[in-house]
Amino acid sequence: MTERTPTSEQPPARRPRRETVTHASALRAGATGVPPQPSRGRPPGHPPARSEISEQTTLGHTYVRSLMRSQLKAALTALGALALLVGPLPLVLALPAPEAVVWAALGIGVYPVIWAVARWYVRRAERNERDFTGLVEGR
Repeated sequence: MTERTPTSEQPPARRPRRETVTHASALRAGATGVPPQPSRGRPPGHPPARSEISEQTTLGHTYVRSLMRSQLKAALTALGALALLVGPLPLVLALPAPEAVVWAALGIGVYPVIWAVARWYVRRAERNERDFTGLVEGR
């Protein structure tokens, strides 16, 4: 029997690097097939939050849950403010008063309160969405 002596040792074959391909990364690569450059704001290899959300990962779920929780908190705060400010109105209107006072309380007292609470809620909801978008976009 003859033994073969290796003339040159070959290193073990390396596995190719795994790459996650998303629609956005494919668009950035374009038709050239050149992989996109990593963004400067994030460390290389760190996927953006948008892909975490679109791929429905646990982290993406956490991002969306935090937005929903902040929107719910704003809605419950607005509801509580309306309940405290407008809720006792039937008790006040049950007191004997001239009809003009009742209409003035309803027309002048209630609608500005509802408008103010609604405006606060819309501004808060838009700010929550703006903050969430900034988080997702990485700004």
